[in-house]
Amino acid sequence: MSLGDRARYSARTHVGHTRAVNEDAILSLPEQSLWVVADGMGGHEAGDYASRMICDMVATMPPESPPADRLRLLRDLIGRAHDEIRAESARRGGATIGATVVAMTMAQEHFACLWAGDSRLYRLRGGEIDMLTEDHSLVAGLVASGTLGWDEAERHPQANTITRAVGVGDALELDKVTGALAPGDRFLLCSDGLTKYATFAMLRRILSEAPIETVADRLVQLALDGGGADNISVIVVDAV
Repeated sequence: MSLGDRARYSARTHVGHTRAVNEDAILSLPEQSLWVVADGMGGHEAGDYASRMICDMVATMPPESPPADRLRLLRDLIGRAHDEIRAESARRGGATIGATVVAMTMAQEHFACLWAGDSRLYRLRGGEIDMLTEDHSLVAGLVASGTLGWDEAERHPQANTITRAVGVGDALELDKVTGALAPGDRFLLCSDGLTKYATFAMLRRILSEAPIETVADRLVQLALDGGGADNISVIVVDAV
């Protein structure tokens, strides 16, 4: 946990109970108010490579980058990771290699998030929790139509089937959400290793109760207690 100019945060990633390798990767750059969670796909070496490539590429953002340019640079760097992952896939004979990503930055009283796949951004404000991203997955359409809620979608047989990822497909598609910061806002970036075990009510309770020093640990433990069948990555950011 570190203190930046605009936020305090805690971050943790865990391999879980059943996986041999952690294919998730996380990045925290508090001096630049920038945080990233990436969740690899494609098998042990491939998934690990893809998620780490995204974080390593974003970590090259120049520290002196003006806040107004940060979102454009973030998009460009994730795009470069997309190209590198596709090149690696070609070198491996066309194997599927990719990663979901959720990345958030804050500047000048606002936040902005880019994402692809089913890694998520939540916000706790005034005791209420909102999911600010929308999964790029087969079940997301069922949620959009009102057939399922997000908590029910986590238990759907096709819950893990995503439709968008960094490194997959010719052109990278990143969605964006932006908004104003309010005093006391708390943000959660996470991989689906957490959300498949955590309902909205569970997340709201822990995010409301736990101090920044222990909140990431408590969220990871929630997923481990629920089964921990996937890698788990969590970053919690408090706007100050």
